[in-house]
Amino acid sequence: MVQCPDRIIASMDTGVDDALALAYLLGSADECELGGVIAGYGNVDANTAYANTCAVLDLFGRADIPVFLGSEHPSWADAFIPDAGCAQFHGDDGLGNTRLAGFGALADGAGVPGDDMSVDVPDEVVSVGGYLAGDVHAHPALGACSRVNRSQSVDHPQSAMPTALASGGKRRCSVDAADGIEYLIEQVREFGRDVTVLATGPLTDVDAAITRAPDIASKLRLVMMGGTLTQPGNCWDAVAETNIIQDPEAANRVFHSGADITMVGLDVTHQCLLPQSAADRWRATGTKRGRFLADLADFSIKANLEADPALFSGGMPLHDPLAAAVALDSSLVDCFDLALRAETNTGDFNGVRGRTTGDPVGLVNHSMPHVHVALGVDSGRFLDEFVERMAEVCR
Repeated sequence: MVQCPDRIIASMDTGVDDALALAYLLGSADECELGGVIAGYGNVDANTAYANTCAVLDLFGRADIPVFLGSEHPSWADAFIPDAGCAQFHGDDGLGNTRLAGFGALADGAGVPGDDMSVDVPDEVVSVGGYLAGDVHAHPALGACSRVNRSQSVDHPQSAMPTALASGGKRRCSVDAADGIEYLIEQVREFGRDVTVLATGPLTDVDAAITRAPDIASKLRLVMMGGTLTQPGNCWDAVAETNIIQDPEAANRVFHSGADITMVGLDVTHQCLLPQSAADRWRATGTKRGRFLADLADFSIKANLEADPALFSGGMPLHDPLAAAVALDSSLVDCFDLALRAETNTGDFNGVRGRTTGDPVGLVNHSMPHVHVALGVDSGRFLDEFVERMAEVCR
């Protein structure tokens, strides 16, 4: 086995598979140290991701791991609304409607969105799951906020309160949790490539860190879940992948930053399907943890089967858990190195926004940064190790 990194910092938009990846890392304590989690927008809004992350860590007895608030919207927008597609695969609470964090999508008291997608600030640029509000493909999640305010400084994220109460007040929600970007910068500066940044959501946090501190790029080791090179995407156009479409500009800048990047995309995650038998095994442990993990898997297996019976007849794709496993053991995947870019526009001579493709400039300029794109995976070994490790963490 390839020697694992000493330390992992996770950037997550904590939904169903992010939670499974988080539990997997907690079950891998002998192999890695999870130094902290930066929770940002994506599958859900940033406050919900923050609360979900705290709730999962508390459930598994790791309230000591710090959680930081990350980006609340993509780099190209002023605000963010979760979309119906993510709610379909993650539930309106982001955790398969388990209500682990004690609330649903209406934690902020907002109403059901109207057809006009109105906002408080007339000139505000609003992202609805990666699409500009008003775009034909912008479908807000039921219960998401149609009245969007500009991002404000957050001392105590609203959604964190139910988590703190549910855990008996053990988790300390403080001002220190307000800037995950600065924490990422500090960690890379201190540990260099002895810390791996694991990004299972949009790359906005990583991009913001590099933009704020360009000196960290050459020291940064990043394993990211997102993108697709040889397979269709999972967005409306069947070209773009969800994490990339949220912020293609950020992804493109990160790809060209010179960081050491491994892309774990749909090319490999769609080969790693979690079967129903795994969920049944976790539930059979009879523990709260086992029931929670099984409920997550049940929800996702059903949602994916309904979405594509041919592709997902074998179970749910383990997108984020595979990326977490690769962060621990790079030998799980075979990679092809190439100069990579994310398309930022749609149209003639531009391509399709959100698509990840080879950067043609790299064909003539061989000094361009290259990304390790995972195209092959030892799915049998990964699935066996994942199911077994999760069964152990259930106890």
